Amino acid sequence: MAYKTILVHLDAGARCPARVEIATRLARRFDAHLVGLNALTVSELPGYVLAAAGGVPIADIQQRAADEQAARAKSVFDCAVAAAGVASTEWRTSGLDAVDAVTLHGRYADLIVAGQPEAGDEASGVDRGFAGQATLEAGRPLLIVPYAGSFDTLGTRILVGWNASREATRAVTDAIPFLQQAERVEVITINPENGEHGAMPGSDIALYLARHGIRVEVHVDSGVDIDDGDELLSRAADFGADLIVMGAYGHSRFRETVLGGVSRTVLATMTVPVLLSH
Repeated sequence: MAYKTILVHLDAGARCPARVEIATRLARRFDAHLVGLNALTVSELPGYVLAAAGGVPIADIQQRAADEQAARAKSVFDCAVAAAGVASTEWRTSGLDAVDAVTLHGRYADLIVAGQPEAGDEASGVDRGFAGQATLEAGRPLLIVPYAGSFDTLGTRILVGWNASREATRAVTDAIPFLQQAERVEVITINPENGEHGAMPGSDIALYLARHGIRVEVHVDSGVDIDDGDELLSRAADFGADLIVMGAYGHSRFRETVLGGVSRTVLATMTVPVLLSH
C-alpha cells in the first residue's frame, strides 16, 4: 500500500507555498504523481464593488481576478516542483467552489494536502470551514498543514488518536504508508469506555498494525477531565509528534458543517500536521 497520487490544494493564502513544499516532499518520498489544484470559495461580490465597477461587466472583473490569482498559484506550484525534482506532476484550476473542486478531484487521489483555516485570513480566498467541509465530503484522507510553524520532518513520530470508531479505523488504515515509515508510533486512547476496546484498550489495533510491520506503543489516559482534543494535542507535544492521525467526526448537510468536539478543537489549535479521515 502506498500513496501513488497526491492532490495539493492551492489558494491565495500566504501559507500556500509551505503547504506545496510539504506536498512535493511527500511526492518524492512515495514516488507519487502530484496534482496541484487551484480552487477558491465561490462568493457573491459585495454591493460597493458592483457600484465601483461602473460600466465594466462584473463577469469580466471576476474572471480577470481569477486568472491573475491562478497564475500566481501556478507559479508557486511550478517553482516548488522544480526545486524538489518531482518527476510526475500536473496542474489543474477549477471554477467550482473549493470544497466541490477538492471533493471532485480528490476522488482520484490517495491523499489530499490542504491548509488549516486561520481566523481573519480572508485573503486566502476560502471559507474558514473549508478544511472541515472537505474532510467530511471528500471520501479521502486529508493531511491538514497548520497555518503557523515549520515542519522539517513529517511522519517520523506519529501519534494515533484511537477510539475504535469507524472514522478512527478509516484514519489508521489511510495512514498506513506513513506508519510503515515512522521511527516511533504511539496509539493513545482517552477515557475508554467499558466494552468499547476489549479488555486492553488499544491492543487490538496495535496487533492489526503489527501485521503490517508497524510496531506501536499504546498509551491509555483514564480519568482525564479536560477536552479530549486538548488532551490529544497535549500528548502529541509530550511525545514530540510531527504527525497526528485521527478520525474526523461530524456531518455535512447543505454546506453547514457540524464537526465533533475533538475534530473542532484539533482543527482550531493544531500545531503539527494532522491526517484526518471521515
